[in-house]
Amino acid sequence: MICVIGEALIDIIVDPTGYVRTSVVGGAPFNTARTCARLGVPTSFLGGISTDAFGSRMMDMLAADGLIYGLGHRLSQPSTVAIAQLDQDNAATYRFMFDNTAAASVTAQMALEALGACTSIHVGTLGLVLEPLADATAAVVSSAGSECMVMADPNCRPSVMDGSAAFARTLPVVLDRADVIKVSGDDLAYLYPSTEALQAAQQLQQRANAVVLFTDGSQEVRIITAGMPVTVPVPHVDVVDTVGAGDSFSGGFLAYWAHHGLDRAALADIDLLTKATAFGVKVAGITCTRPGADPPHASEIGAY
Repeated sequence: MICVIGEALIDIIVDPTGYVRTSVVGGAPFNTARTCARLGVPTSFLGGISTDAFGSRMMDMLAADGLIYGLGHRLSQPSTVAIAQLDQDNAATYRFMFDNTAAASVTAQMALEALGACTSIHVGTLGLVLEPLADATAAVVSSAGSECMVMADPNCRPSVMDGSAAFARTLPVVLDRADVIKVSGDDLAYLYPSTEALQAAQQLQQRANAVVLFTDGSQEVRIITAGMPVTVPVPHVDVVDTVGAGDSFSGGFLAYWAHHGLDRAALADIDLLTKATAFGVKVAGITCTRPGADPPHASEIGAY
C-alpha cells in the first residue's frame, strides 16, 4: 500500500490570453496518488475532500481510479481552488485560494488514525505549508516505520511558502526522514538561491542523506546519490501542457518500486533506481501529451 498525504483541489486552467481553458481536479499529491492507483498499485489518499460539488467530482474520480479515500469521511469546508496560468510555452504557474478549505483542514490526529499499514509514504507541496495539514504531514512522516520508504516532493510555491512558519518547521522534519526527494530546477533555485542547480541537488542529497531525483523539464533526469550522478534521458513528446507532469513522474517511480516489491534497502541499487526513474519519465511523458493532470493507466503502459 502506498499512502499519499496532501491536497486535492480544483485547477482552473487559464490560457495565455486570460481565458479559462478548462477546470480539472488536481493537487500534486492527489495527482501522484491517482497515478499510482491507475498503474495498479493499492494507494490510499489522506487528503481532505469537501462535501461540496467539487468534492463530489473528486470522489467520482477517486472511485474511477480505484483510489482509496483514507480519511473515510468528507469535510464540511469548501474545496480548495488553484489558478493554473499557462504561458506561451504551456508551462503553468499557480495561485491558490486555500484559507479554511477542506485540503487545509486535515489534522494530525485525523491523519494518524487513517494511516494504516503502508510500504511507502509520499508527501509534499501544500502539505508542507497549509495549517493544520502541515502538522499532519510532519506527524505522518515521523510515524513511518523502519521498513517504510518516504518520498518527498517539496514542489516549492514561493507565493505561499515565503515567510511561512509552517513550511519552515515542516520541511526539516520531512528532509530528516526522507529516503527519496524529487526536485525540479525551480525547487532547487528556491531552496538554494544563488547556487548552481546540480550543486544544489548535491547539497540537498548530503543534507538529507537521501536519493535526490532532479527533474528539469525536457532535460535529462539526474539521480543524485552519495556516488557519481547518473542521468536518465527524457524522450521528446508533443507537449499539450505540463500540468501534473512532475506528479506523475513521482507516481510512476513509486508504482515501479511497489510493483516490483522493492523496499528501502533497494535504494542502494543504482540499476534499480535508474529503471524506476526511467519508468517515471515514461509515465510523465504520456501525461504531457494530454491536457490537465491525466496520468496513464496500466493498460497504456504495458508490462513493467
